[in-house]
Amino acid sequence: MNRTLRKTLKFALIVGVVILAIGLFQQLDLEPLKAQIQEMGPWAPVGIFALRAFSVVIPIIPSTFWAFVAGSLLDYPVAVATVVIADIVSCSLAFYLAKRYGRNLVEKLVGKRFMGKVDELSKKHLESNFFLLAGALMTGAFDFVSYSAGLTTTKWKMFLPALVLGAIVSDAPMVAIGANLFQKGRGYMFAGIAILSVFCLAMLAGWLQKRGAASAVSK
Repeated sequence: MNRTLRKTLKFALIVGVVILAIGLFQQLDLEPLKAQIQEMGPWAPVGIFALRAFSVVIPIIPSTFWAFVAGSLLDYPVAVATVVIADIVSCSLAFYLAKRYGRNLVEKLVGKRFMGKVDELSKKHLESNFFLLAGALMTGAFDFVSYSAGLTTTKWKMFLPALVLGAIVSDAPMVAIGANLFQKGRGYMFAGIAILSVFCLAMLAGWLQKRGAASAVSK
């Protein structure tokens, strides 16, 4: 498969996943959840923070769902801050648990079915370059990347800045999608913007990883 075809298929996959995610999310009845969040008053961000963090440490439910929910139910700046802080805290915890307790605990937390994903990421030598790590943390597999990095020789002084950068860059578009999903009359327009933003994010993550790989080879 040549490089152009591979990029075309990757773009088509991204478009398909985003459209599917938007379509599925729009079918959900969020009114009960919204009512419960509103009842929490000023504690609402804390509830979403806990749900997002839990879905990262124990990835049973895709964590992107809670970014959409935050965007739908909270003011945009509060939603972005909530999701970014939740990711920094939970990914740091995942990294620490993997570093401190090793593979056995990680397998219990992510499940045997997903342990292969953790092992696959560990083989990419993310610990060798900041850009490789930052690019990987901008992808949808950032929770698994955190566990993988913890199982390698990656140091805190490289992991934490990469995590903060990845969370800020990748969370803002996801929350923005949730903030606009239910605005009537703008569905098709926003779907296009969402696809473009996610594609740009994927391109940035890919560029960072390529830069990191090239830098590692040149050393």
